[in-house]
Amino acid sequence: MIRRILTVWCPDWSVVAAGRHRELAVVLSANRVLARSPSAATAGITVGQRRREAQRHCPDVMLVDHDPNRDARAFEPVVRTVGAFAPRLEVVAPGMLCIDAKGPTRYFGGEQELASRLADSITAAVPGVRIGIGVADGRFASAIAAHRAAPELPVVVEAGTSPEFLAQLPVCWLDVVGRQDATDQGRELGELVELLARLGLSRLGDVAAMSPRDLMARFGRIGVLAHRLASGVDERPPDTVDPPHEWDVAHTFEDPLEQIEPVVFAAKSLADGLSATLSDNGQVCTRLVVVAETDHGERSERAWYRVTGLSAAAMVERVRWQLDGWVSQPGGLSAGIVLLRLVPDEIRCDDGEQAGLWGGRSEADDRARRTMTRLAGLIGDGGVQVPVWRGGRLPAERYGWIPAAVADLDRAGDRLPDHRSEPWPGALPAPSPPVVLDDPEPLEVLDAGGHPVMVTGRGTATAPPAAAAGRRVVAWAGPWPVEQCWWQPDQRRRLARFQVLLDDGTAQLLVVEHRQWWLVATYQ
Repeated sequence: MIRRILTVWCPDWSVVAAGRHRELAVVLSANRVLARSPSAATAGITVGQRRREAQRHCPDVMLVDHDPNRDARAFEPVVRTVGAFAPRLEVVAPGMLCIDAKGPTRYFGGEQELASRLADSITAAVPGVRIGIGVADGRFASAIAAHRAAPELPVVVEAGTSPEFLAQLPVCWLDVVGRQDATDQGRELGELVELLARLGLSRLGDVAAMSPRDLMARFGRIGVLAHRLASGVDERPPDTVDPPHEWDVAHTFEDPLEQIEPVVFAAKSLADGLSATLSDNGQVCTRLVVVAETDHGERSERAWYRVTGLSAAAMVERVRWQLDGWVSQPGGLSAGIVLLRLVPDEIRCDDGEQAGLWGGRSEADDRARRTMTRLAGLIGDGGVQVPVWRGGRLPAERYGWIPAAVADLDRAGDRLPDHRSEPWPGALPAPSPPVVLDDPEPLEVLDAGGHPVMVTGRGTATAPPAAAAGRRVVAWAGPWPVEQCWWQPDQRRRLARFQVLLDDGTAQLLVVEHRQWWLVATYQ
C-alpha cells in the first residue's frame, strides 16, 4: 500500500542558507548555477546554467560557492519545526524533507489543515523563506506537488488519484528526482528525460503507458525506475525490507565530547563497518536513522533517505550535517555527547555497478580514500583538501580546494566533471602546466636590444621576446589576449599570455598585465 506523504520543499535553499536570498545572487557548484535568488530568477538566470551564461544575463550578479555543511546547518530550524508535528521525518536533502501524513492528519483535522499549519510555523521560524508543501500518494507525486505549490497555498492530491495527477505533466518532471539524487543514477535519469522527449514520449502518462519490459530492454534499470515514477508508484523498490537489529552499530564515549570532530571520526568507523556488513550481504541502505545523545539525556534523531542508497561517505556526511545543526541550535547543548548510533532502517538488494574494462575506480583509489579519511580524523577536516573544478582561462582559476569531508570521495565526478566536452572559451589549451604558482613572481621580459617587451591594444607584441628573468628565450608563442569581467570596473581584467622556452630547457607561462610581467606557471 502506498503511503500518503507530505513533502516540504524550500526553493533555492542554498541561497537562503547563504543569507543572499534578498540580493541579486546565485550559488555555484561545479561552475553551474545550483540555486538563485528571486531577483536573479527575474533577471533570466536558471538553475543549471554555466557561470558565464548567468553573468551574461546579469553582469552584476553575486557569485557564492556552494557549501553543503552550511546548507544543512541552516536547515535545522525547519527540521525542528516540522519535527514538532511529526517526530519521525525523512530529510531527503537540505531544503527538502518528507513525513508520513497519516498520523498528523488525524490529529490536526485533515491534510489541508496540516499543510497550512506547517507553512505558518516554518515561515515564523525562518522569516522570508519561500516554501512549497505537497501531499500525495508516494514521494515522487508529493515532491512534484510541493514544487507546484504556491507560497501559503499547499497542493493536496486526493488519495488514489496520483497517477491521473502525473499523467498530464511533462516528462521533464522526472528530473526532479535526478536533481535531488546527486548520484550516477540521478544524472542518468536527467539524461533519460531528454531522450524520452526526442522519442515522442512528452508526458509522464506516455511513459506510464509503455511496457516496463520494453523500457528495461532499451534503457535498463533506469527505464524501469522512470516507469514506476510516471505510473504514480513510489520510487521505493518492491524488494525493500527491514534489516535485522543486529546490524545496528553504536559507539559509547567514556568521556562526554564537547566537540563534534571526534564524534564524526567515530561515525566514520561505524559507517565503514555498517557499509561492509551491507556489502557482504548484497544490500544497500536507503534509509538511515542517526541517533545522538548527551550526558544530560538530550537526544537528536533524524532519518536520512536516498533512493539509490547511502555509501559510507554519504552516511558520515549526514552525521556531520545533523550534529552541526544540533549544536548550533539556540542555547547549544548542556552537556557533551556520550552516544552515537547508526540504524539501517531500510535496506534493499544492491544492484551493483558494472566495472569498465579500462579506467574507473581501482584498489589504489580505495586506499587513497581510506587514508584521507584517517588523516581528516587525526588533523581535522580543514587539513585534508581535495580539488574541485571551477573553470577559468588561467591555470590558477581552473581548480580550487575544498575540505575532503565536504566531498563524496567515492564520486569524484561530482566535483571533477568531464569538462572537456564543454571547453572554456579562451582557456589555455592542453597540455596544462604541472606547476602553478599561488603567488605569481614578477620578472622582466626584454627584446634583443634590452628594451622591455609590451603588448599593444591590438594584442600584438612590440618586439620578439629575447630574454626573460635573465635567461635567453629560445622559442616563444603568443600573445593570447584575455579580457574578462569588462562590465564590472572593480573586477575587470585585461592581460596577455605568453609561452616561452628558455635556454636551460625550462618552459614557462608568462602573463603581462598593466605593463608588468608575471611568471604564473612552469611546464617542467
